[in-house]
Amino acid sequence: MTDEKYEMMCGIEIHQQLDTHKLFCDCRSELSEDGTGGIYRRLRPTTSEMGEVDRAALAQFRRGYGYRYQSCPCETCLVELDEEPPHEVNPDAMETALIFSELLGASVIDEVQFMRKIVVDGSNTSGFQRTSLVAVDGSVEAIGRKIGILSVCLEEDACRKIETSDTEVTWRTDRLGIPLIEVATAPDMRTPEEVMEVASRIGTLLRATKRVKRGLGTIREDLNISIPDGARIEIKGVQELRMLPDFVSNEVKRQKMLLRVRDILKGRGVKPVPIELVDATEVFRDCESKIISSAIKSKGKVLAVRLPGFAGVMNGDNKTLRLGSEMAQYARTVGVKGIFHSDELPNYGIEQKYVDALRDFLGMNGENDAFVICAASEKKAADALTLAVGRANTALEGVPEETRDPLPDGTTKYSRPLPGAARMYPETDVPPTPITKERLERIRANLPEFPEQIKARLMKDYGLNAQQADQIVRQGRDDVFCQISDEFGLSAVAATTFQNTFQELEHDGVDTDLFTYDELYQVFAGLKEGKFAKEAIPALLKEMASGSAMDAAIKKLGLSAVDAGEAAAIIEKIVGERADFVRSKGMAAVGPLMGPVMGALRGKIDGKQASDLLTAAIKKLLG
Repeated sequence: MTDEKYEMMCGIEIHQQLDTHKLFCDCRSELSEDGTGGIYRRLRPTTSEMGEVDRAALAQFRRGYGYRYQSCPCETCLVELDEEPPHEVNPDAMETALIFSELLGASVIDEVQFMRKIVVDGSNTSGFQRTSLVAVDGSVEAIGRKIGILSVCLEEDACRKIETSDTEVTWRTDRLGIPLIEVATAPDMRTPEEVMEVASRIGTLLRATKRVKRGLGTIREDLNISIPDGARIEIKGVQELRMLPDFVSNEVKRQKMLLRVRDILKGRGVKPVPIELVDATEVFRDCESKIISSAIKSKGKVLAVRLPGFAGVMNGDNKTLRLGSEMAQYARTVGVKGIFHSDELPNYGIEQKYVDALRDFLGMNGENDAFVICAASEKKAADALTLAVGRANTALEGVPEETRDPLPDGTTKYSRPLPGAARMYPETDVPPTPITKERLERIRANLPEFPEQIKARLMKDYGLNAQQADQIVRQGRDDVFCQISDEFGLSAVAATTFQNTFQELEHDGVDTDLFTYDELYQVFAGLKEGKFAKEAIPALLKEMASGSAMDAAIKKLGLSAVDAGEAAAIIEKIVGERADFVRSKGMAAVGPLMGPVMGALRGKIDGKQASDLLTAAIKKLLG
């Protein structure tokens, strides 16, 4: 596919938590709301087996953060705190990685060897993440063709970030060490929609193993995107599948914008700008901008840099050229609130007279000359402008390779340089795991069903239509659906719940992935026992999602079922209160009165039974 014309190329790395104990100890793989203690550390990069220091690790180290770690009594031990060597690799996690590799038709490595991946952003107490290559050269059927799978890895998850200050980040170690499968595709996707479909297919295969965790944050996608003449950009840690097309589309637009900026600068003959910082504090001494006045009052400085040829590309052409935003994202990594540049001034309390005064101060005469300023402590301002000017200079080359963080609106922000091979070195505390032919043969003989096989079985055995079956398979709810259907005979209600009700709940912000097998089974067992009517299921599930047990939710919502006699009395009262309306409409009053009836009895009586009782009550009134 490398010879075809394309607008973009995209590969995906999917990280899925496994439902086992932790990878290198016996602690529970659960998150905790109670973090205790505060072990403090500073981390620094080390050279890899290639004798080089990784550029991403070095950039993170230069930010100067210290890291504080909270422990959790049942979820962490000395292994997570890097005070005890890792234990034996969790056999269930390794087995799951092998099963998934076989589902992809990948070539499993003869001996799995763990490596250390240098990570000094504080997310690992040790300064590295343990990761191992399990299989290579697989594929997945999606979007009407085979998508290449470059690798399947087994690795440990990182800490959870709790709080960030100017100098320190607090992490909680409950998530550290939870086993992850990392699956990396080839860059075979060509449209944003294809990216979502491939990610969905891989997620469905992972759930088919019945060995993975569920819920927001248990599966995360990294996107590797490039366009012709652009560069590979990694968007790290996207959690919502539906947002993938937005992130891809916006990144393509961003790279096209940067290529336009490059061409404009080249057309002007712009050369790299030397980093020559000028103290412009006196120019802004009386400026009423809150950021500038606050910095000066705190004995900070206003530093400025001249950018010959950069006017109009930092925030110009109806704000479609946004190099200034890119520069500001780099500057913020050292802790400043931001920078100001000439394309956006006067604004933010900086009046035109200060803009003119600074231009004179800097000796700016050309119509394409620009400037950038930063108000902070002298060191922070200098570091921020150094990064901002460096980013401006890379704009002359086009799109720089980098890692970016996802934002809620589908855009991204700069995080760090793109890491390379220099971040890897051997793990000396974990012995290799041989993968024998006998073990693989046993796994192949007991592989789980593929999603399409499960879908065909649901349609054949339970009469589901293709859409219902596909939705249940994508959710990984086929096991509980089959038990509900076989044991309670509620296949139609269950199918409606998993398709329509779940969709409505998700629209209301409920993460339906968090419902456990036991919770869903309990709901349908309660329905079968007559504890509530099927109409109560949406409200009941919504209340349970907020943390209530089923019986407590029934009581809180007043959903306890009523018998036919009590329901008939309630309905006769409603009919009696509207006697004149009923006599004027006759039996046609059934439809209009179903609203008040279901309002009084929703969740307490079946809808058809309510309709029958209402019809009987109206006939009785009419004589």
